[in-house]
Amino acid sequence: MSPTNLTTEQLLSIAREYWRTDRYQHLTQEPSPEDDKREARWKEVLQKVDRWHAFLADLKQALPDFTIGDGTATPDACFRCVAYPVKGRPLPPFDWVVVGCISILAPIYMLYGVEFERAGKVRLGSKVSFEPLPPQMRHPAEVFARKIEETFGVSALPREVAELPVPLVVEWKEPPETRLFHALFSNQPESVP
Repeated sequence: MSPTNLTTEQLLSIAREYWRTDRYQHLTQEPSPEDDKREARWKEVLQKVDRWHAFLADLKQALPDFTIGDGTATPDACFRCVAYPVKGRPLPPFDWVVVGCISILAPIYMLYGVEFERAGKVRLGSKVSFEPLPPQMRHPAEVFARKIEETFGVSALPREVAELPVPLVVEWKEPPETRLFHALFSNQPESVP
């Protein structure tokens, strides 16, 4: 099935295969069938991790004025790449990073930005921004989008679909706070390296 043909209902159905509607794991301390399925999916996609590393190397060439990194972390349901402005430039009061997420559950991706305030080397707070991104984040986000689509053949998930509430427990996110974004990508988008 082509990624552009996935409906919101199909995406929700995919998410339900990997996340529960209750706190099973946290109550029983045992992996649920959904946890096992998510872990099996990670094992499957990690067999092709060389493609991911080549993609990150390609991003470094395409964005020489940025520090590119791998922001992937489990139990997230995505690979994440990050782009920070090169250090040494005069920085505004808020540092920022652009994040590109490629779901391991569905053929989709999403871009967002994180701005955070620092006190020395300590991050004090963060703000996640989805489309439209602040002006300083647009160039790296455009490069991310182009490279993700070329390399992985996935489609961007529209913000309005990503923000739909879902009746699923995704790690520590519970309804009514859980969004489709959390289930298909990350329950902590603000948590970046």
